[in-house]
Amino acid sequence: MNVRGLAALSKNAPLTPYSFTRRELLPNDVAIEIKYAGICHSDIHQVKEEWGGARFPMVPGHEIAGVVSAIGSSVSKFAVGDLVGVGVFIDSCRECPSCNKGIEQYCENGMTPTYNGLERDGVTPTMGGYSDGYVIHENYAVKIPASLDLAAVAPLLCAGITLYSPLKHWKAGPGKKVAVMGLGGLGHMGVKFAHALGAEVTVLSHSPNKEADARNLGADHFVVTSDPAQMKSVRRKFDLILNTVSAEHNINDYLSLLTTDGTLVVIGLPGVPFAVNADSLLSGRRSMAGSMIGGISEIQEMLDFCGEKNIVSEIELINADYVNTAYERTVKSDVRFRFVIDIATL
Repeated sequence: MNVRGLAALSKNAPLTPYSFTRRELLPNDVAIEIKYAGICHSDIHQVKEEWGGARFPMVPGHEIAGVVSAIGSSVSKFAVGDLVGVGVFIDSCRECPSCNKGIEQYCENGMTPTYNGLERDGVTPTMGGYSDGYVIHENYAVKIPASLDLAAVAPLLCAGITLYSPLKHWKAGPGKKVAVMGLGGLGHMGVKFAHALGAEVTVLSHSPNKEADARNLGADHFVVTSDPAQMKSVRRKFDLILNTVSAEHNINDYLSLLTTDGTLVVIGLPGVPFAVNADSLLSGRRSMAGSMIGGISEIQEMLDFCGEKNIVSEIELINADYVNTAYERTVKSDVRFRFVIDIATL
């Protein structure tokens, strides 16, 4: 499959038009005509090689929404014309304990990333969703409910599942008090999901001007974290805190907001390690945990839930030639709440 896309040709290079070839369609593969691709902040980290291990030329993008354009001879899960999504990974070892449990994101032999990696043959580079076509094994793609806005679904494949998974794992629901730290591309999905699951939701933000957005998204309460009085008022209040903040911060200030046996889940990736005071955990039998995206079955569960509840991401749809400006704005947190590329504008 000959495809067009946007690629960074070297470290820190702007994204430019790039043509390349996808692998041939194997019996269990589906070919996807990509319609929309979300911009995740991790795409920017990768293009700038801030995490190391970057492979160039690089076609980013792991929030993919499109339509099945062809199927292999043995495909049973999809038919041509189905709406389909692809997330952060496109394969895994399929035999380790994690894969057997359906949590392929924790594959003990390493999941295959949607871009900036190698397929299981160890040779073929993976290229991402900022392109007009993709080929993937049917078991690693998911069905998108037809009732949802396809463009606004794209970020669910990363930002959405990243928040849905911990909410389900720690059993957020009626009677539970959940706090979401940060109201960006990740945090706004945490608010939507926690509210839809029936939890009492509080947004913890350093920006007072985000209160209206927080409440419109479903938050019951809003706390300005720079106000000591407001922070004191919610000490020992929350059963679960979802930390989506990537900027450096004092984690102990937030651990103190957990009730006895409460859990703070790290989702964002700050640039420096946390300095955790033991007393922040010991004084309430509190836990600090981490969570990363979700397995294929859970992504499908999330999309089905979104179809039932009419939940999608809040997006700004852009043309392909705006992508470098969108990167600059994302770094400045100047987006409400996620950029999505209209691939038809390639």
